[in-house]
Amino acid sequence: MKVFLDLMWFFKQEKKAYLGGIGLLMFVALLQLIPPKAIGVLVDHFKEGTLTKAVLFQWIGMLIVIAFLMYVLRYFWRIMIFGSSVKLSKLLRNKLYHHFTSLSQSFYQRRRTGDLMAHATNDLQAIQQTAGAGVLTLVDSLATGGFVIVAMATTISWKLTLICLIPMPFMALLTNWYGTLLHKRFHKAQEAFSSLNDKTQESISGIKVIKTFGQEKEDVEDFRKQSEDVVQKNVSVAKIDSLFDPTINIIVGVSFFLAIAFGAKFVLNGELTIGQLISFTTYLGLLIWPMLAFGWLFNIVERGRASYDRVSQLLDEKVEIKDDPSAAAVVPSGSIQYALKSFTYPNAKDPSLLNIEFKLEKGQTLGVVGKLGAGKTTLLKLLIREFDDVDGEILFGDKPLSYYQIKKLREAIGYVPQEHFLFSASIKDNIAFARPFSSENEGMAAASLANIHEDILGFTEQYETVVGERGVSLSGGQRQRISIARALLLNPEVLILDDSLSAVDAKTEEAILSGLKKNREGKTTIITAHRLSAIKHADLILVLDEGRVVQKGTHEELMNEEGWYKDMYLHQQLEELVEHGG
Repeated sequence: MKVFLDLMWFFKQEKKAYLGGIGLLMFVALLQLIPPKAIGVLVDHFKEGTLTKAVLFQWIGMLIVIAFLMYVLRYFWRIMIFGSSVKLSKLLRNKLYHHFTSLSQSFYQRRRTGDLMAHATNDLQAIQQTAGAGVLTLVDSLATGGFVIVAMATTISWKLTLICLIPMPFMALLTNWYGTLLHKRFHKAQEAFSSLNDKTQESISGIKVIKTFGQEKEDVEDFRKQSEDVVQKNVSVAKIDSLFDPTINIIVGVSFFLAIAFGAKFVLNGELTIGQLISFTTYLGLLIWPMLAFGWLFNIVERGRASYDRVSQLLDEKVEIKDDPSAAAVVPSGSIQYALKSFTYPNAKDPSLLNIEFKLEKGQTLGVVGKLGAGKTTLLKLLIREFDDVDGEILFGDKPLSYYQIKKLREAIGYVPQEHFLFSASIKDNIAFARPFSSENEGMAAASLANIHEDILGFTEQYETVVGERGVSLSGGQRQRISIARALLLNPEVLILDDSLSAVDAKTEEAILSGLKKNREGKTTIITAHRLSAIKHADLILVLDEGRVVQKGTHEELMNEEGWYKDMYLHQQLEELVEHGG
């Protein structure tokens, strides 16, 4: 029952609803005691020949009133208890989603999307069941069972009551053992479902790749195996679950046998009347539901406890990038300066960046080039504070990054990453994502600057064209340029293009860069690229190799010294010449 203690914070928050629902539930349990008593009284009247119409209609009228009251009260306690459990699901879902948006990039490198989705759906549903049906079965089984036992002992025979309760400890021991097994198996079943969820999400997202390589059959087979694993683990849960009802029915059957056997003896001895024995067995019938409910309670609670543990583990994940209490709520502006001794990714052995030192004045353009894995993207991620654990400091406007609130820091930066993510919405909504209330003309101006406006006008729905999930209906170059337009609409202090021109041709690249130079005068731009023509106009160029700056200067300065930059630039110029038939 530990999960009820874990959820006590919510029960206190919704105490009015829960206390009201529990109160009504217990009142219904008391009303249920009257019909069996009425049956016993009427049987005795009938046996003794004292049953009259007045007596009969009196008891029938009372039973009708009780039935109506139970109907109304059950309606209201369901609203109170089940309504509150829905609130808990909503509260945890919002809390979990907010927590997801606060966690750093390193968390998403460790966790799978499908697993996180399973936590936000299946696990929350199990917790909701605990706060709804779990509370119902706990209170109802204890209240109904307790009231019935007290009624049997005080109004009929305490001896017969004790005899009939002899099998109950066995039920308690067995259901507790079943509950322990159920908790372990359900935890594994939820993990298997998370893996299947992740597999489904990954396969659907990568369906183009699967089809291109002709791996449909293999992928379906892999899905079948994981689906079979989910079934097997859930069947193992069902095997334990299926033990509850038979166990309880056997124990109830034994109690009924004891009631009939010893009750008949008490009737013959004159200790009970026939009517009292009938009332007793009717009361015993009322005990069947509390016993079944008690077994069901273990099922619900163990599922809820396993799910709550999984959700709690997620909520306990620490938010690594936090605002300092004294962080300024101002958008930074000014020069950018790196004085970085080293940076190492969490759980990595070797540093990704070493001895990075440079200063970029406001309004200048920085070009960052180098081989694959040289550290270009890492350099940019530190500027937007995706990671904080650095040896050294990065200044923006002569202040360390931690001086500013994270939200304000990122308002100053328009970042276009290597992987261009578009939402399953219209092109207009994708461009206006960061400024949803911008005008249509502003969106078109940003699209023109990104050299995508003419392409958009060629679509049937133009700016209202829905791009599909992750922009599946667009080419790589179109996705890149829409991502650039989205960043340009912000008109940020710093625009970062992280290899964001790789999917466009040289002519389009030149047009975009020329437009940026005209429209972003006085604002800072940082470009990483593999094609050196994209950064040759930069005020400062860094050449990275294995996380170190091996060359630094302008295009002209770097062309006048021997090194990687000059060799690569001449190589790319030769390639371009050959492509054009030279």
